[in-house]
Amino acid sequence: MTTTAITHIGSLVTNDPALGDGSPLGLIQDAAVVIDGETVAWVGPADKVPAADESFDAAGRAVIPGFVDSHSHLVFAGDRTAEFNARMSGRSYSAGGIRTTVAATRAATDAELEANLLRHLDEARRQGTTTFETKSGYGLTVADEARALRIAAAHTEEVTYLGAHIVSPDYAEDPAGYVDLVTGEMLTACAPYARWVDVFCEKGAFDGDQARAILTAGAAAGLIPRVHANQLSYGPGVQLAVELEAASADHCTHLTDADVDALAQAADTTVATLLPGAEFSTRAQWPDARRLIDAGATVALSTDCNPGSSYTSSMPFCIALAVRDMRMTPDEALWSATAGGARALRRTDVGVVTPGARADLALLDAPSHVHLAYRPGVPLVSAVWQRGVRAV
Repeated sequence: MTTTAITHIGSLVTNDPALGDGSPLGLIQDAAVVIDGETVAWVGPADKVPAADESFDAAGRAVIPGFVDSHSHLVFAGDRTAEFNARMSGRSYSAGGIRTTVAATRAATDAELEANLLRHLDEARRQGTTTFETKSGYGLTVADEARALRIAAAHTEEVTYLGAHIVSPDYAEDPAGYVDLVTGEMLTACAPYARWVDVFCEKGAFDGDQARAILTAGAAAGLIPRVHANQLSYGPGVQLAVELEAASADHCTHLTDADVDALAQAADTTVATLLPGAEFSTRAQWPDARRLIDAGATVALSTDCNPGSSYTSSMPFCIALAVRDMRMTPDEALWSATAGGARALRRTDVGVVTPGARADLALLDAPSHVHLAYRPGVPLVSAVWQRGVRAV
């Protein structure tokens, strides 16, 4: 098996305090990394790097773990430019816009859906993302939800069943009937392709009782809960996520003190995943990351890439937003976009650069990871290794 040494790294983020300077980022200055096959074999000072079959000179630039995007909606068809344009002209976002994408997705072929997924994955990879989660939720029939998950599962192990995105238009007059479908025939068809079950617990989507029924049924089928929680208004989503030991409560925009306390108490179990692209694209209130971090909650950052409310695949952009508008430090934002995302996916093999971890790394055309926020909008990722293979 071929080994590769990445040498002369000016600043290496390991996310392992024991390897580096003792900070959460585990920084090592003037560092090197050795990759053996798909995994990291060695990390340390550049002047102590062991021999390897091949070498890559980082020339003093920074290396970070590949981004872990733990929340996206990439199996879809169609375009919602008109909706975005109208919203930017003064109309507020509501969950109903999802129906537009549902119609386009149902009309698309499998090949068209897969091609669109692969286009977005390539776009994200070029910006440093090496692990991603993605959901169904734009089919809302048994056949369309199952095919979305089957297509996604061919390209990532982090697949989420989101039949409970909104009540299907076909069941507009019978929400209870749709919940029965989501927890019954649809779940049976979808569970073999998914690791996670999710629900949009929100006014206009599913209330607390409906969400509990859906998540409980998913868990009984072997899927691990995640929750779209408290995005558009205060509600039961966060408390339900903590109660059911969901891996993450996502959005967390409208939080009571009790919600923040619950997430802090559940920091080892339920991650608060913040999605600033959604607030940017809807001109909504920003999540208060500082409040969560100071309380002791575990925070992840993700893109929420979707065609309606957050059409970005750029984790660097989300880092810049988090620093500028969510009161995160550059160190906290990077940790949340890498190790935090891994926590939200209950993974220990990604989001870190440490021996035994998957060899997912991004080289920045900058001397420090701080440039991700310092130089917003600049394409700083100049090389990416995914599973030990140079992908960009």
